[in-house]
Amino acid sequence: VQLQASGGGLVQGGGSLRLSCAVSGRKFTDYYMGWFRQAPGKEREFVAAIARNSGTTDYADSVKGRFIVSRDNAHNRMYLQMNRLGAEDTAVYYCAEPLNRSVYGVTHRSRYYYWGQGTLVTVSS
Repeated sequence: VQLQASGGGLVQGGGSLRLSCAVSGRKFTDYYMGWFRQAPGKEREFVAAIARNSGTTDYADSVKGRFIVSRDNAHNRMYLQMNRLGAEDTAVYYCAEPLNRSVYGVTHRSRYYYWGQGTLVTVSS
């Protein structure tokens, strides 16, 4: 299983970015998916997650109302639309997938098994 995150970059405060995660190696539609981020000197934290059929999404309080997670099951991709970015959003962003298809509704990093390599988002103030 491979996850490839992309779309990071430098953006001014208040701006937007869209991250993408391409997944290969097993049936994408069988698995819950998540986004996490890790800022310098901090632990990796949950950002957002989405159910297999996109029917349910979950967000960290810090991004609720600003970020939107989505997935395109036909193309094995997950997205994170990030709006009204602030300096506090500066981090390396990772996409992740649990080991088992039965895993659902989880927000802790320990419940995710496969990880992308991360994409850096830097928000300038």
